[in-house]
Amino acid sequence: MHAKAFSLLTLLFVLSLPSLASAAPLVYEGDTGPGKGKHIVLIASDHEYRSEEALPALARILAKRHGFKCTVVFGVNEEGVITPGYSNVPGIEALGSADLMVIATRFQNWPDEQMQHFVDYLKRGGPVVGLRTATHGFKIPADRKFAKYSNGYPGEEYKDGFGRQVLGEKWAGHYGSNHRQSTRLDLVPKMANHPILRGVKDAWVQCGGYRADPLPPSDVLAMAQPLGGMEPDAEPDPAHPPVPGAWTRSYEGASGKRGRVFTTTYGASNDLENEGFRRMLVNACFWAVALEDAIKPDAAVDFVGPYNATWCKDHGRRKADLKPQDMAGWESPIVPVQD
Repeated sequence: MHAKAFSLLTLLFVLSLPSLASAAPLVYEGDTGPGKGKHIVLIASDHEYRSEEALPALARILAKRHGFKCTVVFGVNEEGVITPGYSNVPGIEALGSADLMVIATRFQNWPDEQMQHFVDYLKRGGPVVGLRTATHGFKIPADRKFAKYSNGYPGEEYKDGFGRQVLGEKWAGHYGSNHRQSTRLDLVPKMANHPILRGVKDAWVQCGGYRADPLPPSDVLAMAQPLGGMEPDAEPDPAHPPVPGAWTRSYEGASGKRGRVFTTTYGASNDLENEGFRRMLVNACFWAVALEDAIKPDAAVDFVGPYNATWCKDHGRRKADLKPQDMAGWESPIVPVQD
């Protein structure tokens, strides 16, 4: 190759590196703890509930406090900027080595090559933790290769898609008023000894209610009681009696292996500010990878680094053009905000 042409190609390659790096997934890896040797991949791409804040925060806790390796992938645009709900999740090939997938997506329609990694993970029966809008995590046109994973898919062979068949529920509608009514999560007494509920108390979330009737067999761990306001001591809404808000189940992959599943219809970024709910999520990840014997009721679940959740409260304006690497390391704010 002519030297001048080679230099031009080299220059173009070098210029492309910043955008490639900015779109790369975040990786947090702890040094010690019961999770050492386990890899969790967390997928954040929803349109409203700020999974791009909640999942990095959860990943840091699991990594720093408990030793897991955590890879967080985001919906990003062509410039590598985190764009809520964007159907492009570079780095999702990390699922190939994942011991657990944590998913918080809404109405996604990924390119086939990205979707294939997700499908391959389900085929091997990998465990899943699903948050909030993951029940309606995909909206894929009927003529696309992976249409059956779409919310409400009509075919009997995979009725109602990934949400119903794996997580146990699809989009079933709001239950009360979002942003005006918060929700108390009441632990089911007969499930009090379940490992996921170990040490969990006073679980309250700022998200409004979702209707839910999990596909059997499912074990409901917590009932969601919509409240009359946005404070944890608000009175229960008498027009909305409690419905399932967190449950476990399993599904069978094409390999014949059964994967453990934990689903909650909550998980907006501000929901994690409640220690009881945060502990439930951490415990659920332990349980999903069969580390329930390592769940301690007083295990550390405090945030690692500053946490500026922006879903429901005004913590300032988010940094413009937020990219995954803006939240790298243990001490960078999640998320950076500007005055």
